[in-house]
Amino acid sequence: MTFNIDPVAFSIFGIKIYWYALIIVFGVILGTQFAKKEFVRRDFEEDFIYDILFVVLPSGIIGARLWYVIFMWDYYSQNPGQILNIRGGGLAIHGGIIFGTLALYLYSKHKEVPFLDMTDVMTPSLALAQGIGRWGNFVNQEAHGGPTDLPWGIIIDGVKVHPTFLYESLGDIIIFLILINWRKNNPDKGKISASYLIGYGILRFFVEGLRTDSLYWGPLRTAQIISLVFILLGGVLFFISNKKNLPPYFKTKKQVEKKQNIINFK
Repeated sequence: MTFNIDPVAFSIFGIKIYWYALIIVFGVILGTQFAKKEFVRRDFEEDFIYDILFVVLPSGIIGARLWYVIFMWDYYSQNPGQILNIRGGGLAIHGGIIFGTLALYLYSKHKEVPFLDMTDVMTPSLALAQGIGRWGNFVNQEAHGGPTDLPWGIIIDGVKVHPTFLYESLGDIIIFLILINWRKNNPDKGKISASYLIGYGILRFFVEGLRTDSLYWGPLRTAQIISLVFILLGGVLFFISNKKNLPPYFKTKKQVEKKQNIINFK
């Protein structure tokens, strides 16, 4: 299959707007709606999710860029003027997840909301946004795999290659569907987050093995190393959540006040 799509969607006053950016924004918006619905179900105000995004999104973007620059330092050390040129490409999702999670942790401490409860709400939406965002790689004809004879391979630069963006996109959507459906059964606190770490870690480890544009740490693929760390952390978290049988919901101030009012009335 051969596809040739102009990466530029349109221009505004001479400024090019890329499909990649529009697709990512769409993924974030859709994921936000699912997270907002779950926060409301847990007795939070509707705009709570937007306060979180105001902190997490910029941190995630900075982290994704910083991660890419660090592991491509041979190039950027010679071209420092390109470090801030995000429009030229170069965002690493693992860096975005790590820095975004750190920002979420600090925000949870500031708001006195248990961190795991927030990640249990946010991780399914993250998987959905990732699944949608990968189609931006398709438009840019990047993040693909090596040569293949499989019937679903795509033609890039005259070579039939693995559509690794598609593999990861489908995997992310499956993870999202499993997590939101399981969440309806109110699993123990932390298990949704743990399952995301394990599921995405396994998915990315195998997909990364097919890609031709991996970042490397010495002879090792950086994404595969981080994926193994994700799997290990997810396994530990899942075990701890099961052992401690943590309650599925966090107590918001409104819930505490409501309970206290009932006690006082009695």
